[in-house]
Amino acid sequence: MNVEQALLSFAVIAALLTIVPGLDTVLVLRAAISQGRKHAYATAIGVNTGALIWGVAAALGASAVLATSAVAFTALKLAGAAYLVWLGASMLWRSFRNAPVTSAAVPGAATGRDSLLASWAKGAGTNLLNPKVGVFYVAMIPQFIPDGSSPLLMGAALAMVHNLLGLAWFSLIIMGTHVARAQLQRPGFVRITDRVSGAALIGFGATLAFKGR
Repeated sequence: MNVEQALLSFAVIAALLTIVPGLDTVLVLRAAISQGRKHAYATAIGVNTGALIWGVAAALGASAVLATSAVAFTALKLAGAAYLVWLGASMLWRSFRNAPVTSAAVPGAATGRDSLLASWAKGAGTNLLNPKVGVFYVAMIPQFIPDGSSPLLMGAALAMVHNLLGLAWFSLIIMGTHVARAQLQRPGFVRITDRVSGAALIGFGATLAFKGR
């Protein structure tokens, strides 16, 4: 298997995983509805940043610890579960507050560099604290590193393939949401979005905490 074949083969698997609805999709969709395109893209780039770090770590063998150490896996799993539950509980709390919500001041919406950085950090943190992502990369990437190629460069290239596919998918979600933004940003719909997203995040967190490898 040469480099081109490895990239194409991995792209097929990555594409299938990308379009399956999951935690990343929930985060980006929620940001697109309640905060707008900039925050949705910041969240998506954060998700991709986490994936890139996992991909490089897997290529170098660092994340292999997760596959062999039950203690390391459990510690990261519980940290990730707590983070997801906290995010979900925060969304639910905002949605049930008595303060009125408007399309100009939706929950979590803000302007400025720090706010975009927070959206990026939310996406990156969610991926980095999910050991399932690390285990996926450490299980898959070594299989797609051709003999004689640089593990670091190949790992980064494979992760970038996943990132490009993910960004294309997120862009479809964000653009579709933008087209219907007038309806989707109504206060009632925003509250429902936060409640559904919050419940989903708590569910993801609980599943991560109590499910084994």
